[in-house]
Amino acid sequence: MTRLSHRPTAPSPLPRAARWATFVLMAVALAACGDKGGSKPATQVAAKVGSEEISVHQINFVLSRTNTANVTPENAQRLRQEVLEKLIDQQLAVDQAVENKLDRSPEVVSQLEAARREVLARAYVQRVAGGLPKPTTEEAQKYFNDNPALFSERRIYNLQEILVPAAGADVAEQVKAQVAAGKSMDEVAAWLKGRNLRFGGNSATRAAEQIPLELLKTVAALKDGQTTVISNAQGFTVLRVASSQSAPVSESAALPRIQQFLANQRGAEAVSKAIKDLRANTTVTYMGDFQPGSAGAAAGAPPTGAISTTEAAAPAAPAPAPAPAPAAATAPPPVSPADVNPAVDDKTRAVIEKGIKGLK
Repeated sequence: MTRLSHRPTAPSPLPRAARWATFVLMAVALAACGDKGGSKPATQVAAKVGSEEISVHQINFVLSRTNTANVTPENAQRLRQEVLEKLIDQQLAVDQAVENKLDRSPEVVSQLEAARREVLARAYVQRVAGGLPKPTTEEAQKYFNDNPALFSERRIYNLQEILVPAAGADVAEQVKAQVAAGKSMDEVAAWLKGRNLRFGGNSATRAAEQIPLELLKTVAALKDGQTTVISNAQGFTVLRVASSQSAPVSESAALPRIQQFLANQRGAEAVSKAIKDLRANTTVTYMGDFQPGSAGAAAGAPPTGAISTTEAAAPAAPAPAPAPAPAAATAPPPVSPADVNPAVDDKTRAVIEKGIKGLK
């Protein structure tokens, strides 16, 4: 069903131990693929852990994937030292993993191969998306003018919704008639309850960019106090704009984010087309239960339906203010990581760990 609730940025679902295990696993992958034959020039070596060397390049790689906006010349070396200490800990764990032949266990080998496939696939995606021309200022201005609900007429909405799953079209039509007659949300809920229909309620404050773009035009057309019914394959949603506040965004503030959004959108489309072309020119044979028409293939088919903003999905529109976003599978979405303050140990370590994850 259609949901307008925004999915907030959540902390990593993996516990600390699991994240550390993943971290070590990626290091084992690097150790397995690295050149063990030649040593690095002395100027490139930051530390030796036993017979293994940690290079300045490795430190710089981690830093390149770390938000260093708040790093000053005074604390830059401290941050580099923090990174080095993490890499030393990593190498110690790698050495033990290899010594205990963990790199040969079937499970670890499978994970290493999966990590390798992921890195290579991501590199191809980035190459396809990165080779596209950047959106022009004129294109960004057109997007700005074509989407007033996001910018010049942007509002922050206080929304109320009743979610009705698996309801027939006749039920939706009856609810629409009640809404047209001016029935309140409480009255609609009572009507549904009286007929033993399953439903759920929700209320939240959402800015325009936090609403799926395909639904924003419908929401933006509502005045304060107005209600509408939105149907989809899973059921329908009764949506009311309890109140709203005007919060326009100027063109000068919006254009950089629009250009980034258009670049991401263009990249996603290019990658989708590239993969589609590759499928068309490559023989793909499904085997066993995965053959078309088999029960297993039908059961594993991806579900269809309306987009829920509580699920993992890239932003539908460029936000006028920085907002973290999950990495999309087809194109890198605009993200704004948390600021780093190297003077605070916990925050510094958290940022470094994020950068080191890039080693995979």
